[in-house]
Amino acid sequence: MSEKMKRMKRELKYEGSIVKVYMDEVELPNGKIAKWDFINHDGAAAVVPVTSEGKILMVKQYRNALDRDTLEIPAGKLDDISEETSVCAARELEEETGYKPGKLEFLMTLCTWVAFTNEKIDVYVATDLIPAKQNLDEDEFIDVKAYSVDDLKEKIFKGELQDAKTISAILAYDTKYRK
Repeated sequence: MSEKMKRMKRELKYEGSIVKVYMDEVELPNGKIAKWDFINHDGAAAVVPVTSEGKILMVKQYRNALDRDTLEIPAGKLDDISEETSVCAARELEEETGYKPGKLEFLMTLCTWVAFTNEKIDVYVATDLIPAKQNLDEDEFIDVKAYSVDDLKEKIFKGELQDAKTISAILAYDTKYRK
């Protein structure tokens, strides 16, 4: 059916520091024109940092969109669209937790909300963690704590952990590495 859809126009409505918001006009198979929102995101990387004890380092930070703290795996946007996601993942791990990966292995790619954004997050697993120095951005205030996978899964199913990339990454890690 998508070959019958045709984007006629894309108009930039807003440009922020992370995203660009567009209004698209799309011709539908019945000939009518629909207006659809499109949010462009240059991409991101996330990392499941596993300690030598098998626990996962998590970051707790305030998220303005939800107006509350969230518990997440370390993640961040690419510095530019040509940056390798593995480089971004290693950088974000060190910046947010104060650890470097001794080993970094690709786990999966997530497309966050395919209905209106092209945001793609490559997720990695970091092991053999090497102590370094936490280097937070000026607007970041992060607490780091290690959790067992079972504790995190319990938080997921109780609704206490709600971040989609984090839920997907933890469950994928559990399935691939612990089964």
